[in-house]
Order: sequence, then structure tokens, then C-alpha cells
Amino acid sequence: MPSRILSFGRSHFPQHRDSKTRADHTEDLPDIDTGDQKHHTAAMDFLHFGSKEKRQSGSGHSTPKHKGSPRIAPTKAAKIDIVMESPPCVFYGGTNSSGALFSGQLRLIVTEAEVHLMSLCMDLKGNTATKKPVAKDCPDCINKTSVIKSWNFITEQTTYPRGTHQLPFSYLLPGHLPATTHSALANIDYALEVKAVTTLADVIAHNYPLRVQRALQPSPEKQSVRIFPPTNLTVNVIHTQIIHPIGSFLVQFRMNGVVTRDRDTQIRWRIRKLDWHIDEHTRNVSPACPKHAHKIGGEGKGQQHEDIRMIGNDSLKKGWKTDFDAVGGGQIEMEFPASVRSNSNPVCDVDSPTGLVVTHNLIVEIIVAEEHAKGTNAKHCVPTGSARVLRTQFKVVVTERGGLGVSWDEEIPPMYEDVPISPPGYKTTVTDYQGEELPVPPEEELEHMGIRD
Repeated sequence: MPSRILSFGRSHFPQHRDSKTRADHTEDLPDIDTGDQKHHTAAMDFLHFGSKEKRQSGSGHSTPKHKGSPRIAPTKAAKIDIVMESPPCVFYGGTNSSGALFSGQLRLIVTEAEVHLMSLCMDLKGNTATKKPVAKDCPDCINKTSVIKSWNFITEQTTYPRGTHQLPFSYLLPGHLPATTHSALANIDYALEVKAVTTLADVIAHNYPLRVQRALQPSPEKQSVRIFPPTNLTVNVIHTQIIHPIGSFLVQFRMNGVVTRDRDTQIRWRIRKLDWHIDEHTRNVSPACPKHAHKIGGEGKGQQHEDIRMIGNDSLKKGWKTDFDAVGGGQIEMEFPASVRSNSNPVCDVDSPTGLVVTHNLIVEIIVAEEHAKGTNAKHCVPTGSARVLRTQFKVVVTERGGLGVSWDEEIPPMYEDVPISPPGYKTTVTDYQGEELPVPPEEELEHMGIRD
């Protein structure tokens, strides 16, 4: 096509002319038809830009493309929102808790003149997502979802006019359910999923995450005794079993039997260092879907994974009081605070039927050095070069703080059968007197009584 345009433009000029004739024709160019001149210019521009584009494509640079107009998502005839009216869902106590009661309002906001709904339902779902599945890219191996409760707000086609429509709901969460957990091996989450279908087959959906917590009541302090043979050392530790992600707790430590006396000599044990740390032990069983069950030996089996991490620690080189003359072979006493690091993102204890188990241990390591002394003079103690590491651990439970909240069954009013029998009522009906006519007193007595005006 470009060659034809060029030949058409050149046809106005003779091929065998001298330079003067060419100059004359050049001066006559303005008299050429305007349309032919435009065709000639367009042809030259085509060759110019065409060759430029080829050069750019050959050099590896692409021409910039103009961006189209942004796509606007179609608007829905209505939208859904959930407003919770109850306090946060907290299980008070262990797996025998009475549960948590929650209630709220499902708000249907109609933005058009009206909307016709065929169905409007809501499901409370619990989802367990493992981070080390049997098949890496299989969604059935990763997620296990179960429906705990379902609500059907309408059973037939319903028309809602423009405005906000509220639909109440409530439910008592069973206390044996595991709390919301985000660990290194698996996650446990709860959510309210709402789905509405219009007569035009449009789907209006909404997802509201629901956080479930568990709070254990404070327990009395526990006293533990540890014996470290072949020495006579005995460690007595008093600590609380219930700890929280925020805050510290005290550990009382006492070591007995630090002195062994023999005629003119005695052997003493002196503390050089004390280390403590809180370990979080996570264990999870990753089940396989029916499609990948053959990888682990059949259906109903799973792969077990474990993870241990430190969520709090400290090292002490002073702070204890030593008394070698105490009754019972001397003793060493101290008290130190322990806590969970705020930036460690601790996970509360959980024991889920799905296979996720999270536990915590307080581990104490004591480095003691042996000394030899003659007589009872402590100034002549000589280190023997012998040392021991005394290691012991205590189980602790990490849980959320209960605060001032109480269980739902302790704050409700008494039930009907708990109300005692009420006293008898009084007869309020009025009847006319049917007896004999009463005598009228004289007028003087009425005046004396002040009845008459």
C-alpha cells in the first residue's frame, strides 16, 4: 500500500526534466490539489514513523501503550454488616466451661429502591489450617472446616425496601471448643459467613471473624521439691501455675543440703549462676485428604510435627542469700521475677480435638561449684574445680486474663423454678351490702361528729 501512495504522489512530476524545470515545478507545488498534497505527506510520515518503529523493535524497546479507563466494579443492590451487642466471647474455665453467650444484629442495607431475596442465611464456621500439610498445594489437606451453627433468616422470597433492616441472632458457644489460636504449626479461627441470593442470582456475601478466648481462674501457688543425687542438694520451689502473656510472676527458690560436714572438714556448694526460661511446645497432627491418604498409609492417619521455642528467659549471677550455718545442712534462698516477653507473640495453652496441642514449661538451671574447707572457718574455703548443673522444669499454663468478667450462667437472673412460693394475694372485688337497713343517727350526732357541713 505505501508503494502505491508514493507512485501516485510522483505521477505529477515528469521523469526526464532538467534542474530548471524541476525548480519551476517546485514553485508550482502550491497550485497542486490539496488532497494530493495530503496523501503525499501522509505517505512520507508513514515511512518515517514506520522505520522508526522498526528500529525501536529491533533495539528491544517497545512503544508505550496507553492505559485504558479503570474498570468500575458493579454496585450491589444491598450490602451486609454485622454488629455485635455482647461482650467478647470468653470461656471461663477449662473444657468443662459452661460456654460463652454472644448476640448481635445482622444489618441488611438496601441501596436501591428495593431488593428481592430468595435466601438469606448465616453460618458459624470453625476452620483449622495446618501450615505443614501432607500435600503442599492441596486445599483439602490444608483446611478443615466445620459448621457449628446455621441461621436461615428467610424461608421464602422476601422484598426489602430501601433502608437498613436489622435481624437479631444469638448463640451459646459450647465450652469444649478450642480458643482462637495462631501457632507456628496450625491456626484455629472462627467466622460468621453470611450469604444472600437475589432473584437475579446475584450473591451478596459478608465474612465476620469471631475471636474466641479462654481464661482460667487463678490457682493457689504450687510447691515442688526436687532432689539431685548423688549429692544432698534439695531444691524447694514455690510458683504459680497460671501465668499470662502480659505481666510477671514471682518464683521462690530455696536450696537445702549445701554443706556436708565430716570431722575437721566440710564440703560446700555455692551457686555461681541461675538461668531460667519458658519454653512453648507445639505439637500438631496434619491429616490427609482422601486423595492423598496413600502418602501416609491410608485414611484416618496423619503426620505429626513438633516445634519448641523460647518465649522468655533471663540469667542471674546475684540476688541470693547464703547461710551455711542453718539447721539441716545450710540453705540458699532467693526470689526472682519471671515473665513472658511481650514481643514473642505467645500462644495460650490449647488442646484441640483436631490434633493441635500447645503447652508451656518453666525450666530452671542452676550452676553450683564445690568448695572444700577445713574446720568451720569459711575464710579458708578452696574451690575443688568440680561443678554441677542442676536442671529442673515445672509445668505452667499460659492463659488470657479473665478481668472482671464472669461466666454467663452466673450473671443471669434466677429461673422460674428457683423463685420461692409467693404470699397469698388479697381479694379486690367489691359487692353491694345485702343486709338490713342501717339506722340513721340523729342530726345532732352528725354535727358533733363533723360529718355534716
